Amino acid sequence: MSTVTTCPYKVLRDPDTVREVLHRPGDFSPANALLAVTPLSGQALRILQKARFALPPVLASNASPSHAATRKLVAGFFTPAKVAAMEPRIRQLSRESAAAAAQLLGAAGNVDLVQAVAAYPPAVIMLEMLGLPVRDLPQLKAWSLDSLELFWGWPDPARQLELAHTAADFYAWLRELVLEAVAAPEPNLFRALADHGLSTPEICSLGYFLLIAGQETTTQLISTTLFRLAEGSRGISWDEASSGAKARDIVRHVLATESSVPTWRRVAARDTELNGEPILAGEEILVELTGNHGFPWAAGEGTGEPAGEGRDHHRPTPYGLAFGSGIHRCLGAKLAELETVVVVQETTAALKGVRLQDPNPEWLRLLSFQAPRTVSVAHP
Repeated sequence: MSTVTTCPYKVLRDPDTVREVLHRPGDFSPANALLAVTPLSGQALRILQKARFALPPVLASNASPSHAATRKLVAGFFTPAKVAAMEPRIRQLSRESAAAAAQLLGAAGNVDLVQAVAAYPPAVIMLEMLGLPVRDLPQLKAWSLDSLELFWGWPDPARQLELAHTAADFYAWLRELVLEAVAAPEPNLFRALADHGLSTPEICSLGYFLLIAGQETTTQLISTTLFRLAEGSRGISWDEASSGAKARDIVRHVLATESSVPTWRRVAARDTELNGEPILAGEEILVELTGNHGFPWAAGEGTGEPAGEGRDHHRPTPYGLAFGSGIHRCLGAKLAELETVVVVQETTAALKGVRLQDPNPEWLRLLSFQAPRTVSVAHP
């Protein structure tokens, strides 16, 4: 249930202005990037506190000088060479998932591509790249969606308690994983962070959202791309996308028009100016990274902007903003694009000539995340 009636943010949509904000972290801090959009109730906080849940600023929300060294360490796991070297593994997993989806389609007459091909390859690849064990994937996927809703959604009080319980479970699982990985002889991200001097709570904080963002946002990008292809609304046909070049074209179009992360938050760290307009310290800002379907508040309230739902979500914004910009730009950008292109290519090659069975699925619509929850296709 949504309880939002007015916009609490200054919404910025012009790409040049957005880029300027992201390139001025001293003025526009990431300190609010991971705060819950809906303030957590006392009951929800007690559930999290019982699980020793803590998210000290380490990477995405870190505005301190320690950010650069931590980011450099994490970036070492996502270098262009390491991403390129993963392509055969990505293709193997994508081909296996697409073949299984084709079997399901043949047996049942329809298949949900979100679960069949989009959900699991990104999670496997992320864990393997970080040197972490690949396990408990269904739980990780469920926890990821719940945590996104808890931190970027508008859950009513009852739903918030449900989400707090699953977040606590996820955090307990993560802490065990961190302790295991730090003690492991094999190189892995968590051990590297410990060697760098990060505490267990700091490693858990970084890992909490990295294990979500590192795979769930890619699942969402794949889902939206497959939906738009099956819908036939983007000028590239389903069967054409089995070509690597066409698959790349449709993925980049979706990145520019309705990526899985359409917005992000910043907060004014001090009194400053933007485009000649004064910005007061503490003012919260929502930057639009790519075109999106709008926000759950009334037209223009508190923003001076037109209603989101009435805007043209096909309007392209620069593809380069899809993953942010500046010192907090997404470290997995090249990996996410590669994974999506390969999954789209393998899926369309294995499931020739399918049609969209449900043109109006339920969508995940959170402040900073969006994707169709299902992409059901069938034979013509």
